[in-house]
Amino acid sequence: MVSRREFAGLVGIAAAGTATVGAGALALSTPALAQQPAAGSTFDRVRSTKKLRVAGIVGTEPYYHKDIATGEWSGFCMSMARDLAKSLEAELEISETTWGNAVLDLQANKIDIMFGLSPTPSRALVVEFTRPIMQNTFTIITKKGLEPKTWEELNKPDIRVAVDIGSTHDLFARRVLPKATLVALKTPDEATLAVQTGRADLVIQVAMLSLVTVKKNPNVGKIIIPGPAIRQPTCAGVRAEDSPRFRTFVDNWLEYNRSSGVVTDWITSSLELVGVRKEDIPPELQF
Repeated sequence: MVSRREFAGLVGIAAAGTATVGAGALALSTPALAQQPAAGSTFDRVRSTKKLRVAGIVGTEPYYHKDIATGEWSGFCMSMARDLAKSLEAELEISETTWGNAVLDLQANKIDIMFGLSPTPSRALVVEFTRPIMQNTFTIITKKGLEPKTWEELNKPDIRVAVDIGSTHDLFARRVLPKATLVALKTPDEATLAVQTGRADLVIQVAMLSLVTVKKNPNVGKIIIPGPAIRQPTCAGVRAEDSPRFRTFVDNWLEYNRSSGVVTDWITSSLELVGVRKEDIPPELQF
């Protein structure tokens, strides 16, 4: 049985809704902290060059989406990136990356900011994080007939839990459901398929992903939020440097847009891009 104190500590578990914890990011070491932009702080460089460098990850809707035909990027992380660039009076430069390489790209000074990262302790050794963009709730998609009300009900050997290896879902399951039978698969799609084919009783996904999964395939199962609700913060990562000016600016920009409801609008609009409407979002889910 997991105590309330253990549940409270779970918000530090790694994520980026669909984000997996890349082996490269976990292997980073503290000497990389010494890497600094050659031309002063990030804030000074962006203001002088009028360029804000960000990264996008193909196929990670609703976080990032790249139109293959036009090359145009969308998704709520890109909506945020464009608005931040406008606030800094800069143009946006976008490069492709992966969740596992995003922290390395920050360290190597290839990008200035990465949206959609979770502030894990291993990442915090080498980069810094902004205030939370949102809180992403852990959910389950269950087979027909299984409707648990608590996580404790699932923590037993006869419950088969599908996860994608190395992801935040994997880490979460091992921490919260140590007695359950873990069905660890290579990709999120394989984990979802395991429920459909009867290999697993449920799959764990953060809410931003489970909403999209069920919308694309209603037959996969039902979204349930077991109690107590467990959430993890999603932030933006920035380079660790002596000057806090850039991170402070981003924090202030975030607070301004959160207080006015703009961040929530960006999130819900990006979900609509993949067919998830506001009425599809359970009322207990608060981003």
